[in-house]
Amino acid sequence: MDVLDGMPHLPGGLAALPPPAIPRDNPQTQAKINLGRMLFFDKSLSLDHSMSCATCHDPAKAYSDGLAKAVGIHHRALARRTPSLLNIAYNPFQFWDGRAKTLEEQALIPMLGRSEMGMPDPHALRARIEKDPEYRRRFREVFGREVNMPDIERAIAAFERTLVTPNSAFDRYASGDKHALTDRQKRGLILFIGKAACSQCHNGPNFTDNKFHSLGFFPGQKNDPDLGYFIASKKPADRHAFKTPSLRSATQQSYFMHNGSVSSLARVINFYNDGGGSGFKSKLLFQLHLTDAEQADLLAFLSALAGRVPDSPSK
Repeated sequence: MDVLDGMPHLPGGLAALPPPAIPRDNPQTQAKINLGRMLFFDKSLSLDHSMSCATCHDPAKAYSDGLAKAVGIHHRALARRTPSLLNIAYNPFQFWDGRAKTLEEQALIPMLGRSEMGMPDPHALRARIEKDPEYRRRFREVFGREVNMPDIERAIAAFERTLVTPNSAFDRYASGDKHALTDRQKRGLILFIGKAACSQCHNGPNFTDNKFHSLGFFPGQKNDPDLGYFIASKKPADRHAFKTPSLRSATQQSYFMHNGSVSSLARVINFYNDGGGSGFKSKLLFQLHLTDAEQADLLAFLSALAGRVPDSPSK
């Protein structure tokens, strides 16, 4: 423990969360954030007025939905798990397959998704917003012009950039408070950067390499029609590869992996301990030979990454 506590910098770039980068063409203002929040929670921006962004990204569920797989408009089951939006301001790619490169680019994709919020086209979405005099007033106040699609994207992205979770126990530890972690959590951190090799992919302040990896097929699965990052990259090696999620909100989630196929973090750890799934998978995966006690220590460390959820009922 003394060696760990004495490290001026942790391996893998693990560190406290810095403030997120703000793009020059979309500076943060409180009025813009408030407008983005209003759009985010507005069910009238779905085809049948039944869903908002917050329906699937619920603050009470760490900005996910607590389901194994997402459910869209008309109760349509979707193929992937709803990822948490916590700390997405740090991601250079959005969605499990990385098809959007900025928060602005991703903001309207679910609204216009036929099986998600169902709006038929951008014109219909803009018209829905323009009907509301309060929206018209706010857009003029924030942007100095009438409602338009790029400003809708900018407002939602500005709100999403506030969904950060600093000041976790790990952040306090990495910032110098060596009593912020328990001995069990410190043992888990040592495993995380050592024997368990978690930091090969879950590194940096947001505990993700922001890359795409194939984990193999999960137990009971013989094939996966979801091609993952291949959809964006078109490279055969990226078939069934998915973005490494941040671990900062992991203990606040109910299901794991891109398809929600694992129902607890303990089972996730066991999956990696066994060397991942079957078939083609990343060369970074191998059997870890962790004992039950070591797996428990690793799980304890992951609990130290959870920070306060913005806009949650406990706020």
